[in-house]
Amino acid sequence: MRVAMYYRNNDVRIEEVPRPKIVDGELLVRVQASGICGTDVMEWYRVGKAPLVLGHEIAGEIVAAGNGVTGCAIGDRISVSHHVPCMTCHYCLRGHHTVCDTLRTTRFDPGGFAEFVRIPAINVRHGVYRLPKDVSYEEATFIEPLACVVRGQRIVGVRKGDTVLVIGSGISGILHVKLARARGAAKVIATDVVEYRLAAAKRSGADGTFLAKDCHPEAIRTMNQGMLADIVIVCAGSADAHLQALASVERGGTVLFFAASRESVNLPISVNDFFWRNEMSLVSSYAGSPDDHREALELIRDRSVGVRDMITHRLGLNETGTGFRLVAQAQDSIKVIIEPQK
Repeated sequence: MRVAMYYRNNDVRIEEVPRPKIVDGELLVRVQASGICGTDVMEWYRVGKAPLVLGHEIAGEIVAAGNGVTGCAIGDRISVSHHVPCMTCHYCLRGHHTVCDTLRTTRFDPGGFAEFVRIPAINVRHGVYRLPKDVSYEEATFIEPLACVVRGQRIVGVRKGDTVLVIGSGISGILHVKLARARGAAKVIATDVVEYRLAAAKRSGADGTFLAKDCHPEAIRTMNQGMLADIVIVCAGSADAHLQALASVERGGTVLFFAASRESVNLPISVNDFFWRNEMSLVSSYAGSPDDHREALELIRDRSVGVRDMITHRLGLNETGTGFRLVAQAQDSIKVIIEPQK
């Protein structure tokens, strides 16, 4: 079968590898759509593990099922989680499924940028979601990234009446804009360094947008009746973005560190100014639990969070290298989807 083998962001090669063989409890899935995630092009993190087949935002059709598989069958249209928790460890029992040791070791074979993937038994048990007829394969590639957003906003408690500032308007940032709007936020503000993405954020429900260089506390106050943001969500990796977040949160507010930072980003924080009398919180979130994936699927199914308008490029497997360059450049693209059967 064909795969898109990653060596670095500007070196993705189409290669032939054996089709995976499954055993009891496993599935073989024909990949119909696979989204390119911003973490896929995080080169400093990926190059040391190359060559490898990336791709974790997948949707496809079951073409083979091992003995003992229940709840799904050959011919089913599914989305699958690449990282799944054990559901029984200390972290899972405390509700922190995404820091489970098992979750950090589970993955597909070989990856979503391939014609077929083998789904290990633990992923079959805890990470397979059958798609309703009214959810397309390409819409289903948003389930995983939206699940991450669902978890992040649940942790910070976005609710009706909040002012939410989203720093960075790539895929995750725009999903945060859409979900905050669906959650009833009174005002949603978005920033980015690229005008194209700010326009996309505006179309997606942002009340106001700023180029990152223009987003300072007084500008936010002017837009927000003299107040800073109740919730600030960091969806960009630079140190400047993180410092901007700290300067943009209102007393009693929360900063969510959502995106991975660039290498060696460290933040100076005044304990007295930030914590002592102002009751601000710094929180983080990572990935999504099975419940988060199920909620994300329902949000997409009932159109509470529309995703189809975010797709800017649909490419065949042979064009995966082009897709990686588009995502790495982060200019005139939002969601790039690879369709391995083309």
